[in-house]
Amino acid sequence: MELRIAILGYGSMGKMILQKISASGIVSKDDLFVANRTVEKLKDAEGKAVICGSNAEAARDVDLIFVCVRPVDIRTVLEEIRPVIKETALIVSLNGSVTFENIKKIIDTKTAKMIPSVTAEIDRSQSLVCYNDKVTAEDKAALHKICEVFGNVIELPESEIGMGSELVSCMPGFIASIFDVICTSAKAHTNIPDDKIVNMVLNTLSATSDLMLEKKMSFEDVVGRVATKGGITEEGAKVIYEGFPETADQMFVKTLEKRRATAQKARELFESN
Repeated sequence: MELRIAILGYGSMGKMILQKISASGIVSKDDLFVANRTVEKLKDAEGKAVICGSNAEAARDVDLIFVCVRPVDIRTVLEEIRPVIKETALIVSLNGSVTFENIKKIIDTKTAKMIPSVTAEIDRSQSLVCYNDKVTAEDKAALHKICEVFGNVIELPESEIGMGSELVSCMPGFIASIFDVICTSAKAHTNIPDDKIVNMVLNTLSATSDLMLEKKMSFEDVVGRVATKGGITEEGAKVIYEGFPETADQMFVKTLEKRRATAQKARELFESN
């Protein structure tokens, strides 16, 4: 793949992107550039990419720029790289709260958003992407090829990236929270060791997901297969369907409310002089 790629910011996501791209071999390490505010944190990037002393140095003359910093820092990073980036460069923001309109106030260029999931660590991310109207089909194909190193790619309009993030990027945390509660409740009713409870539930969860995907089964299909009329599973499923919808509704109300507040703060950062 003949691309020069810069990664600006070496937190958890920047690090993951560099490691996955490096391990895949889709670009040469001589065409992969990385910068971070604290240069000392780049030690484990040695041998995998060209370590740069500044964002501007990393972004100069590259084709694709991953901006992997907090919303509060994005404007500063964009201002640093604005004088040096190529006119044809594609900027890829990893933050859903900063809109294309925000970015356009600093750099009016080809821009994408990419929202990966923690499951990228095992190459099973459902990575969300969206693009502004300057991005070409060739640009999209290049970014998709890179994202496929982490897992699947799902393209959405920018207006749906928020809810999309709840469903794929936030969802591992939601799923872990739900099954943490289930395992904790189970402990009160059994002498099975805690670690065995967790392993039993996790393996059943994983197998159920695989079953549904491979057999193209719906949630209702699985419930129908397991919850026989008047049986034990039916009793438990009734409790979940009666009590959990309110919790799920509140979860999305709160997360989307927080997302709107975060987007407003980001907007204010780009409006200030």
